[in-house]
Formats: sequence, C-alpha cells, structure tokens
Amino acid sequence: MTTLGIRAEVPKDVAAIETVIKSAFREALHTDHTEHLILASLRNAGVLTVSLVAEMDGNIIGHVAVSPVSISDGAEGWYGLGPLSVIPAMHRRGIGSQLMYESLKRLREQGAGGCVVLGEPAYYQRFGFANEPGLVLPNVPADYFMALSFGRSVPCGLVSYHQVFGLSI
Repeated sequence: MTTLGIRAEVPKDVAAIETVIKSAFREALHTDHTEHLILASLRNAGVLTVSLVAEMDGNIIGHVAVSPVSISDGAEGWYGLGPLSVIPAMHRRGIGSQLMYESLKRLREQGAGGCVVLGEPAYYQRFGFANEPGLVLPNVPADYFMALSFGRSVPCGLVSYHQVFGLSI
C-alpha cells in the first residue's frame, strides 16, 4: 500500500517542488504562472515560515508555503498561505487538505495569530477561512480573500504580502 507523507522541505526538494508548482498551475485560471518564482524568491529572502511537501513513493506530489504578511493596523503574527500545489494526476485524493491541515497546525504551534489566503472560497472555507470585511487585500475580489484567526481577534486593515508576490500595497 502506498502511503503519503507530509514533511518539511529540504534543499534537495527544490527542483521537484518547482516541477509540482508548474504542473499544478499550468491550466489554472487567474494566474500569471509565476508561483514557482514567488516561492524561490520567498526562499531566497529567508521568509518561508512553513514549507511542506507531500511525498508518495519517494516522489514529491504536493507542496504548500506560508510566509508572513503585514497588516496596516499593526497586528503581528499573521501569515499568508500560498502557493498550495498538488500535481493534477493526484487531485481529489485529500493531499491538498492534508497539506493545509499540517501547515495550519504548525502555524498554531508557533503561536501565530492567524492566516490569510487568496483563493477559491469553496475550497478554503472548508478549513475555517472566511471573508472578513475589515481585512482587505487591495485590488483583488473580496470574496476570494479570506482569513482564519487562531483564537485572537481578527485584525482590521490592509494586508500586504511580501513584495515578491507583487500584491503589496
């Protein structure tokens, strides 16, 4: 029986992670196909808080990254999730969900205040993410920007991802 493992990225995984990301986003709508470049820039800047791979039979088939975000009200300890990638041949098998649960677990263990995500509401709401009217990522549809608080109050303000995302205010 094949087992799936979730673990932290190690340096030898970088090329395989890039392949997974490119494959996962190849047919995706609403992307400029720079997700692998964003991840490489986050890694080079030393701001990857969580970077996990999903591995099956020695092959990396999924990845998730989490990095800090800034909020204009000064709230600390908030992070942005993404990109989240699973190779298309392995979709609908719960791999992305396992990456999500483990990344959120690790953030909680590190004492994070919460996490934001830009993505498909029907997918991310399953993990507790919700639209928060007072938390805004400029120039994106509000329905697709969601937050998950880890027990603290939800901040109120403009959110900025690291400059490599090209989404900063």
